[in-house]
Amino acid sequence: MKKFATLLIIILIGCLIAGLYGIIHDQLTYTISPEYYTKFKFYQFGLADEGDEAIFPSPRLWVSFVGFMATWWTGIPIATILGLFSLHQDRKSMIDLALKGFLVTIIIAFLIGMYGLYDGFTYLANQPKENFGRWFIPENLVDFKSFIAVGSMHNHSYLGAFYGLFFGIAYVGWRKGMIRIPKSAKVSA
Repeated sequence: MKKFATLLIIILIGCLIAGLYGIIHDQLTYTISPEYYTKFKFYQFGLADEGDEAIFPSPRLWVSFVGFMATWWTGIPIATILGLFSLHQDRKSMIDLALKGFLVTIIIAFLIGMYGLYDGFTYLANQPKENFGRWFIPENLVDFKSFIAVGSMHNHSYLGAFYGLFFGIAYVGWRKGMIRIPKSAKVSA
């Protein structure tokens, strides 16, 4: 019962961390492309009616709301899996190991997201608009390149969380001694 309660604590903390990551992530991407929010995300999350650009007196507050709502739920599967892989004899060790695995996951998600931003600016944004048939591209978009780069970063960040989870699991396994890194063989001359 104690381990189940500890797992629930890990999941709750994981949801909070994932939501905070989303807030920071979206504050960064809002800086790059405000239009991604004022012409897309604010409508997607029901904060404004579709039509003209959504103007809020404190847009960064609403960007934080969008960031939290878009990511908090990712903490559920990530924290559950890392919590299960972190089963230890005591509560403190279990929480510590799962949260460190979560940190590894976040770092990988951020790095892959940054690659998505780079790819968005250097490759995707140079493609004709017709190539984005599955993307929502507003008609009155002013900065196409930044909008596409931020969209690419968002998509890559979710993918990064998926890959990051595997690195997080590997980290937990390594710390528990389940995964061993082989020592390099000595080469004789």
